[in-house]
Formats: sequence, structure tokens, C-alpha cells
Amino acid sequence: MSATRLLVLGVVRGYGRAHGYLIGNDLLSWGAGEWANVKWGSIYHALKQLTKDGCLTDHTTPPARTDYELTARGEAEYRRLLRDALRRPETRPDLLAAGLAMLPSLTRDEAVDLLTERLTALEARRDTARAQVRAWGEPAHVRELYGLWEHTADGGAVWTRGLIGRLREGAYPMAGEPGSPGVPGSWGVLGRAE
Repeated sequence: MSATRLLVLGVVRGYGRAHGYLIGNDLLSWGAGEWANVKWGSIYHALKQLTKDGCLTDHTTPPARTDYELTARGEAEYRRLLRDALRRPETRPDLLAAGLAMLPSLTRDEAVDLLTERLTALEARRDTARAQVRAWGEPAHVRELYGLWEHTADGGAVWTRGLIGRLREGAYPMAGEPGSPGVPGSWGVLGRAE
């Protein structure tokens, strides 16, 4: 899964209709170049591929600017990518970061359910790694690898549990709630930079 693909779909969805410069400017101003390895070239590549895949439609507007809109297929792909980013603990943090950036697109209950799936998977990984640490023989230094996996999974579980708790307590406006930026086309109120 591509974090860039998820983020590009999410930004187009947020604005309802957006051009490449606006999409890139938003993502880079969020620091996505650092936490998701988003670059200008990857943004334009994603726009072309998503259009080719039928997830976006493109509209040329004078003076020679291309605006993009999400299709029904694009909405389905966006939701699939977002759900997978939140529910599946991956070794690449850019996917989770992209999912968190688009978190308000989900209802509170759905976000909690997906993060609960993530928590269950992380706890299972932690327990497996803990058993590997105890059972490992030779070479002895490989035990450190399993220890790292145990520590990483445990830290992820602690953080995920905290986010679930914050969401249950009402943190952040989510889809269907007043003030949520998760509604398609709602980002115009965020101050659209041209």
C-alpha cells in the first residue's frame, strides 16, 4: 500500500476538487515529506496513476491547470486504504501516519474498531516476540532482534490503547460530528491556498 496514494486521495476528497499544486502544498506543509516520504514527483505520479485507475477524474481549467475529483471507485479505494492503514500494524510508519492524517474521515466508532484490531495484532506480535526471546538459543545476540520486536510492538500497543481511549472520550471531531474535516468537500473552510 502506498501512503502517497492514500494521502492524495484524502486531500482531493477533502477539497472535493483540487489541483496538483494545492495537493502537494498541503501535504508538504504537513511535513509529509518527512513522515511519509512524499515528494512532488510522487504526488504527480499518484495523480496520473489514480486517474488511469479510475479513482480520479481530471478536468482542465484555464490557464492549463488540471483539477481532480474523486470518483465512486476512488472513494472506495480511499476507504480501503485508510482502514488498512489503521488496522494493520506495518513495519513502515508512513502508512499509519497517512491513516492518522485522514482519521476524521471515519466515524468515531469505526476508528475505534479499526484501532482495536490494530491493538489485538500488536499484542499478539509482542507476545510472540517475547516467547522468541525466551526460547532463543544460539547465536545469542539474535535474541536482541526479538527483544526489539517485543519492545516495538509493546510501545505500539501502549500508544494505540491511549488513542482508543482519547477517541472514546470524545477527542477530535470525527465524520458525522460538528466541525469534522472528514466530510468530502469540507476543506474549503480550512483556507484554500491557490
